[in-house]
Amino acid sequence: MANQPPHLYGGQAVIEGVMIRGRDHFGMAVRRQDGSIEQHHELLSSIYNGRPRRWPLVRGFLTLLETLILGIKALQLSANMAARDQMPEEEEGIPGWVMASTLGVSLVFGIGLFFVTPLLIAWALNPVLNSALLSEIVEGVIRLLFLLGYITLIGMLKDVKRVFAYHGAEHMTVHAQEAGLPLTVANVRKFDTPHPRCGTAFLLTVVVVSVVVFALLLGPPLEWRIASRILLLPVIAAVSYEIIRFSGAHQNTWYGKMISKPGLWLQKLTTRQPDDQQIEVAIRAMETAIAADAGETVAREIPPSGTEKAPDGVA
Repeated sequence: MANQPPHLYGGQAVIEGVMIRGRDHFGMAVRRQDGSIEQHHELLSSIYNGRPRRWPLVRGFLTLLETLILGIKALQLSANMAARDQMPEEEEGIPGWVMASTLGVSLVFGIGLFFVTPLLIAWALNPVLNSALLSEIVEGVIRLLFLLGYITLIGMLKDVKRVFAYHGAEHMTVHAQEAGLPLTVANVRKFDTPHPRCGTAFLLTVVVVSVVVFALLLGPPLEWRIASRILLLPVIAAVSYEIIRFSGAHQNTWYGKMISKPGLWLQKLTTRQPDDQQIEVAIRAMETAIAADAGETVAREIPPSGTEKAPDGVA
């Protein structure tokens, strides 16, 4: 293990909590209704940690696949915890098929809204634009406006605001861990909420890369253009991942900062400044993932805020 490069930790916000993806495990911490913090960790599938994970472009597709599967699993776990808080008599929680169906509907909705609809609008404007390249550019601008509008609208919802605050807490904790600082609320508070390797930055990069990729098709018939928006999505995602990975690995260079800057701006919409209790949850999630990777025992539940101590041996 000593010759392994440092792992780049990352994660996502869940319902009243944070999930952190470690090297071999994911760790999760959720604030329960009684104020306690419940921790959970699981071993990651070998599919996502094998040799293909190191292959350029292929690793982008695998990361996208893992993000979808792991993300829905983490959301289901946190939703089950919330459901048990609301209805203690319910032992099973939310069925897996419900979450899988929700993911399927969300994917169809996302592809339809952000890829097919902008294409149809740009196609309708073709007589005015009179240029395949200009049509692709207009389609990309519409896609970006849809993305900004969607994020802005859902960001007004009370529950989403809390998720965005946990998103900010996750980023700040990752910053502190990458800086080698002890994971305390005071240290995490030193950092801002945006992070170069965020999924929001990934979405923006997908929009930009899609304009280039679709422009290379030289304006095929409408049915083929619609098919390309779906079939080429894994390719666009793979290229976008490599760009995000590159900028994240070169955060201290001028070109790394230039590439990541638009994504950092966009994260002002998808992150909020968290309170201390939310940061505390993010720290526990990071500690859980680190401890699980190190083979250490992780407590499943911590008493309400103000009474717990950090596990020994965890940074």
